[in-house]
Formats: sequence, structure tokens, C-alpha cells
Amino acid sequence: MKRTIRVGIVQQACTNDLKINLEKLHRNIASVAQAGAQLVVLQELHNTPYFCQTEDTSLFDLAEPIPGPSTGFYSEIAAAYHIVLVTSLFERRAPGLYHNTAVVFDSDGSIAGKYRKMHIPDDPAYYEKFYFTPGDLGFEPIETSLGKLGVQVCWDQWYPEGARLMALKGAELLIYPTAIGWESSDTQDEKMRQLGAWVTVQRGHAVANGLPVIAVNRVGLEPDPSGQTNGIQFWGNSFVAGPQGEILAQASNLKEENLVVEIDMNRSENVRRWWPFLRDRRIDEFDELTKRFID
Repeated sequence: MKRTIRVGIVQQACTNDLKINLEKLHRNIASVAQAGAQLVVLQELHNTPYFCQTEDTSLFDLAEPIPGPSTGFYSEIAAAYHIVLVTSLFERRAPGLYHNTAVVFDSDGSIAGKYRKMHIPDDPAYYEKFYFTPGDLGFEPIETSLGKLGVQVCWDQWYPEGARLMALKGAELLIYPTAIGWESSDTQDEKMRQLGAWVTVQRGHAVANGLPVIAVNRVGLEPDPSGQTNGIQFWGNSFVAGPQGEILAQASNLKEENLVVEIDMNRSENVRRWWPFLRDRRIDEFDELTKRFID
């Protein structure tokens, strides 16, 4: 029997006004839900601008407990439109302890589960180690009414191990809320290489695991509050790939866009029969993968 899921992706720019951002998110979620989306995926840290461009202790005030105000807001939206909703929040877990956390809501508005970002970058304009403690929930798919979702966050998308562990634990989709872009001093050739690598590595996760991949990135120029850089031009290009890495839909790199994409969930099983990578893995020879470096 044919089984499909209609996925809505929301690629948008953020302002410094939380209320405006939330209102726009609500409108965009409603738009894709009314167009038939059953699963809606938002970008990384979508409530606010990407605050990790600088190290500023006052910005910890943006964090919220889970459950908290934002989970209440998104719970109501998920229930109102009967959708599974993947969000990305700045979690205040305890005094002095914060995470970059994806929260998934089921179609009745309940929290189906959460994932704390495991790989935390610390690069110019991406000072996430200042704000976030690495996740401690592991690579565990989140069970929803639509199936098992293998949710990770941004920097996690460069690591094949996380995708593979999600697949081995029964994930039916790999999902990556994202915030990534260019610095203005990069040459055009370098920008294209970076974007191409970002798309390629995630399409590779799709191929290697025989699973669809959904990557939702933010868009727009966000200035550096410190003035040390020219800010980040988030490159958009949110996309959905099928289990052979085929691009099913892709947004532009400059515009805010909502897309609704139909995914054939039966195709993964067929692809895995044609390309039995999971069958042929030499797990008896992989022990050294747990080492930091092999001399």
C-alpha cells in the first residue's frame, strides 16, 4: 500500500522583534498546513536572529525552559492544524546549563520528544560553545504519529555517524534544522564550494542510509552586532532529498520561501533492497571509529 507524507518547509529571515518573528512563523506554518503539509520543519533557532555571532552573557536571557512559553505556543499551532511540527529552541535546562534543542510536537500538540544538538561549533561568527552544552540524549529517533523522525541540528549534518545511528535505530526520515551562511569576504567561488559541500554531504547521508533528508536553513543578511565581521548572509537553499540523494525540492538562496513536498515513504525500502549497504557493513572491523585519531 502506498504511503506518502507531505512535508512543509519554512525558510524565513528573522528580525530583532520576537513578536514579529513568531507571527510570521505562525502564518508560514499555517500556509503550508493549509496546502496539505502533515509534517512541518522550521530552521535552527527560528525565534530570534542567530545570536551566536558574538559572545554576550546578556543573550542567555533568550533561553527558555522546556516546557515553557515557546513550547506552549508551538503546541497550540501543531494541535490547531493537526501537524507534526519540528522546532528549534534555546533551552535553559538549569542555572548555567543551556542547550540548542529541537523539540518535536505531535499532531495533537503533545511533545513527542526532543533532541539536544550533539556537535557544537566554535568558529568565527559561530560561537556556539559559549552558549550551548553538547547534547546528552544521544542519536535517538523521535516517535510520532507519522513515523520515526531522525532529528539533528545544523553542525550535526556534517557527521555521517549521527545519520547512520539514527538509521540503525529505525528513523524513517533524517531532518536537519539549520543556520549556515556566507561571510562577505568569501570569494564567489569559495561560496559555491561551501554551498555545494553542504548539499553534497547531506545527499550522501540519504544515499548511504537509504532515507529521505530534509534540511531547512534560514535566509537573509544578519549583521554582526560587534562589528568585527560583515555579518552572515544565510544561504537558504533548504531542500528535500529522496533516498538515492535525488533532489525533490529546493528553495532559493535569497528569498523567504515555503515549500510543500510529497515524499514516498515506501521508496526507502525498495532502495535498500537495491543497494543493501546496511547488510554489507563490516561491523566487525569498525571498532577504531570510536578513536579520536588512529596513529
